[in-house]
Amino acid sequence: MAIAEYGTLDALGLADLVRRRQLSPAELVEEAIARSERVNPKLGAVITTLYDDARRIAGTPIATGSAVGPFAAPFAGVPFLVKDIYCDMAGVPAQSSSRYLVGYKPARDATVVERFRKAGLITFGRTNTPELGLLPVTEPELHGPTKNPWNPTLTPGGSSGGAAAAVAAGIIPLAHANDGGGSIRIPASCCGLFGMKPTRARTPAGPDHSQLWNGFTITHAVSRSVRDSAALLDAIAGPEPTSPYWAPPPTRPFLEEVGAPPGRLRIALTKRPQVTSAAALHPDCAAAVDDTARLLAELGHHVEEADPDVDADAFARDFFTLVCVETAAFLARAQTVLGRRPRRGELESATAITALLGRQRSAVEAARARERLEAIARKTLTFFERYDLLLSPTLALPPPPLGALKPRGLEAFGQELLLGLHLGFLLRIPGVIDASVRRVFSFIPFSPLANVTGQPAMTVPLHWNDGGLPIGSQLVARFGDEATLFRVAAQLESARPWRDRRPPIHADAASG
Repeated sequence: MAIAEYGTLDALGLADLVRRRQLSPAELVEEAIARSERVNPKLGAVITTLYDDARRIAGTPIATGSAVGPFAAPFAGVPFLVKDIYCDMAGVPAQSSSRYLVGYKPARDATVVERFRKAGLITFGRTNTPELGLLPVTEPELHGPTKNPWNPTLTPGGSSGGAAAAVAAGIIPLAHANDGGGSIRIPASCCGLFGMKPTRARTPAGPDHSQLWNGFTITHAVSRSVRDSAALLDAIAGPEPTSPYWAPPPTRPFLEEVGAPPGRLRIALTKRPQVTSAAALHPDCAAAVDDTARLLAELGHHVEEADPDVDADAFARDFFTLVCVETAAFLARAQTVLGRRPRRGELESATAITALLGRQRSAVEAARARERLEAIARKTLTFFERYDLLLSPTLALPPPPLGALKPRGLEAFGQELLLGLHLGFLLRIPGVIDASVRRVFSFIPFSPLANVTGQPAMTVPLHWNDGGLPIGSQLVARFGDEATLFRVAAQLESARPWRDRRPPIHADAASG
């Protein structure tokens, strides 16, 4: 029997029902499984099911994951999904959507998984991601594409596309995600959700890593409500004993910031791309951010146009260099674990070429790219001496069609020929893959900067275009200042609520 309240409540609301014993964790898990079974065949969001484990945990006296007492955990008995990359679960396939990693099962949990469990969350599956989390769309060859619940011919974004599609479609109210260049904010924008990328080192990367992607990647979630995001960050934030550094501790729990007055803030509005000057801002994205600027002004904030001083093309080159190097390093680690190199066809062409480029870069080239990005970060951080927040479009385009960012025709043929004939030396020729790189960065020219600076950034779903598609707006705060973002997010959520919006593909509709 369906739980009527499930689709209308956020995760804290569901936990409250468990805490008051109006529902049991077992009932919530069964509802989440039933919802996933109804809509996931249309979406391709969940790629690994852990139903038996979830049912076992839900049926135990400590289903809340709390050692303090019954139902003391903030997300007591709430069903949850974990993204299939950079979030190991002991004995559970961790494939990163790659045929090369099929069959690999890590021996121990990531620290953040332990914290999810202590918070009371019950994981019943893993969500789809592009191979190795590289692209801002979720279309891996291993699992097939994840589709956007607002329009299944369009992408839900990436790399946390499976997580965002599952939340938007009402399978769960909150799902794990991580962000190395926008991978929380991109799919949240495409799917009409709230997405917060925390400050660098706010959440743990261990026990097998000290940091991810030079510190660019950080773990958190996508959610329907602001308060769920704040409460989860409270539950998972904080260093480990092995952390080499950590974010400034908050002055009080983030959940207490939700609803607190933000004061009158000085906000800079920019519509100038920060990654690749080739990006052209779509009118829908411009309209969305202008609308958000007006709303912020109506709420009492000072908003003025001002652009951070960023050489967008130089940023793109150096950021892409480090993406290539990190991809090569990822595969080198995998080779050590698996004891063999990837065979022909086990990596997608884009991944193989990215890794090949990474292996071609010298240590000096990688170090210089990092130094130049650090210089941009220093300059950007001084920009926030004058402004409390930076407002921009989250993306330069509405959700594009599935396959739109993939190479086609001669471009695709040339890449396959390059790999098949082992002509990797051709990649050293300027312009050989520039079209592919520009196409990707032209979709996401606003999100990677906050990964490089380490600042917290969020996307808020305040605008839907004439085609009924969500268009997010991004706000970036000073390093360590998630508190201001949560205050403003709650203010915007109250002024223009979004939680009750439902896409055409939704588990509530499917239940009828």
